[in-house]
Amino acid sequence: MSQVFTFRRRIEFRETDMAGIVHFSNFFAYMEQAEHEFLRSVGMGVICEADGQQISWPRVNAQCNYRVAIKFEELIDIRVTVEKIGTKSVTYAFDFFRDEMKIADGSMTAVCCLFSADTHGKKPESIATPPSFIAAITPYVAT
Repeated sequence: MSQVFTFRRRIEFRETDMAGIVHFSNFFAYMEQAEHEFLRSVGMGVICEADGQQISWPRVNAQCNYRVAIKFEELIDIRVTVEKIGTKSVTYAFDFFRDEMKIADGSMTAVCCLFSADTHGKKPESIATPPSFIAAITPYVAT
């Protein structure tokens, strides 16, 4: 059985539309927040050092399916698992719940790249995912 990381957050007023419902675009920000918290929990990050290399994780794909509306002040839990570890990429799965009712699900794929603060218009260089990063997230691979 794989481990699941859970990130809890409260819906803020600024995240809602005129009908008082969370605007769909916020789910992508929620996935990113949950991903950051998950990576911190395993000693990694979206910009971090792994096996002597400074790496970053640009996103190449994200999608979300909405099931139930959520509103201001509600608490939601975002459950994160690792859907797939590729040679140079990681795909995360996100399941959103309010009081154990599933409200949405989504996924996000990121590619491992060498990180340089001095890019000057250079395209990020993808590299093989470092073994220490793989070891840190492997307990969360969905089975």
